[in-house]
Amino acid sequence: MSTRASPDPGGSATVVISQRVRAGRNDDYRRWQEKTNEVVRDFEGFQGTEMHSPASGAENEWVVIFRFSRVEQLRHWLESAERRQLLEEGGPLFDGPATQEVLSGGTPADDVVTAVVSHDVRPGHERDFLHWQDKILKEQEKQPGFMGSELFRPVKGIQDRWVVAFRFDTRQHLDEWLDSDARRRLIEEGRGHFDSYDVRKIGSAFGGWFRFGAGPQEGVPPNWKQAMSVVLALYPTVMILELTAGDWFKDLGVPGYIALFLSNVLSVSILTWLLMPLVNRALAFWLLPGRARSVRVHVAGAAVVAVCYLAIITVFGLTTG
Repeated sequence: MSTRASPDPGGSATVVISQRVRAGRNDDYRRWQEKTNEVVRDFEGFQGTEMHSPASGAENEWVVIFRFSRVEQLRHWLESAERRQLLEEGGPLFDGPATQEVLSGGTPADDVVTAVVSHDVRPGHERDFLHWQDKILKEQEKQPGFMGSELFRPVKGIQDRWVVAFRFDTRQHLDEWLDSDARRRLIEEGRGHFDSYDVRKIGSAFGGWFRFGAGPQEGVPPNWKQAMSVVLALYPTVMILELTAGDWFKDLGVPGYIALFLSNVLSVSILTWLLMPLVNRALAFWLLPGRARSVRVHVAGAAVVAVCYLAIITVFGLTTG
């Protein structure tokens, strides 16, 4: 699926903020971002927020996404006194200024892995830039794992850059496209239409298992909650498969490396279509960002998951010896 988003000053709005954090200050940054998330939830039109930790091997650059119902509501948050105060408090944590891209309209950029590319288009080159982007899109459509692309025009009064968001099913496929000779040739061809451009990657290891929706009470939970929830469903799945299918594969004489592959296929399928939907419903009070607004809820949910861990380990310990 490939789309082009037309400017919609009254439509939904997303801001993607990339910020490098000083070495050794990651925990302080997480606490600061949690405080920021608590503040932004009280603003009219707020729909959800996500925080993505740095990709493996990349610089210590964190990406945070805020979504609002309308551009004017997002503008109110970006220009608010509350946000200015938070930025002053967090100043010592940051290594250089943040970059931000505002996406007006379109669909949320929360697929498996997304690249957000912003361009400083030269005045008078807008039509040529759009023609060049069409050529890039046609080439992207040929690439393995390509899932879609959206073009966002400048948002008056907020930013002057043009932004393109494109999605792939895996980070490997995204990186292959970003490093490809075809893309390098296209970038060189288009350099006459823009002064500079910047690429940000956004991805989540478990994002596909946590799709609650886009309402004001919805969103994607933080990575640590995703990881705890996945382990809660994954451990008993792997244990049961090992106690059942594992012996069955051995009796059939299936080689170990093939048996492991088949077990992985079964476990991921069980998690995706059976267990994770159940876990999401049971822990919605804790997983949904719009509901888990207090420290008490965060702690209570983590405690519930920890108790479940203990119960499951105890059961398997007693039954397997």
